[in-house]
Amino acid sequence: MDAGALRALLDDVATGRVTTGDAARRLERLPFADLGYARIDHHRALRQGLPEAVYGPGKTPDACAGIVTELLTNGTGAVLLTRASPEQASAALDANPGGAIHGATVVWRPVDQQRPERIVIAAAGTADLVVADECAAVLEAHGFRPARLTDVGVAGLHRLLPHVDALADADAVVVVAGMEGALASVVGGLTSAPVVAVPTSAGYGASLGGVTALLAMLASCAAGVTVVGIDNGFGAACAVARACDQRARRA
Repeated sequence: MDAGALRALLDDVATGRVTTGDAARRLERLPFADLGYARIDHHRALRQGLPEAVYGPGKTPDACAGIVTELLTNGTGAVLLTRASPEQASAALDANPGGAIHGATVVWRPVDQQRPERIVIAAAGTADLVVADECAAVLEAHGFRPARLTDVGVAGLHRLLPHVDALADADAVVVVAGMEGALASVVGGLTSAPVVAVPTSAGYGASLGGVTALLAMLASCAAGVTVVGIDNGFGAACAVARACDQRARRA
């Protein structure tokens, strides 16, 4: 249940369209539903503005399917199954038809209304696209329509320069880069928008599975660049969505 659904329920109680007993039964599943193998946080959208997502690794296909069913039946907003294996995605879709597969992310009930914020996702290389695709899928599920810049890393900086105006006009930019992670500093120096940097595990030996990019982004000379964990496209998308929600509430 999100803030809009709660207000609608209270309005219905106030006007008599819903009895207090029916309202109480609907609220019984707040703050969480205990499925035995998982406790589903239906209160999260009220607290954080975004509903709980399902992280696939470590879960059985049946558990993924059951959690998705609970979120669709008793929750509101988009439902996401992330980092899903083919077996997990198949089980969840069999139990809950109507989802759409975006790489390793499965999305049900995406937000229909397009949000006005201008979001750019810049991927340094094609090796970073899996992470950039995850970020895009999560943003799109929540109503954003991010613009994509692909293969614009610093090894060929001239590939980025034609897009300087798009970066300057953005409301937020997500930079996805492996190797030495330098693209985050470059983009951070070209735009006043919040920049969320995602280090990826792409790279050769000294990249240390993304640690080099992570440390470089954390040490960026572009002040104010925010950094999420290695390969965490999901987290970057959520950071952007939360920042935009705060701005929208104050507008």
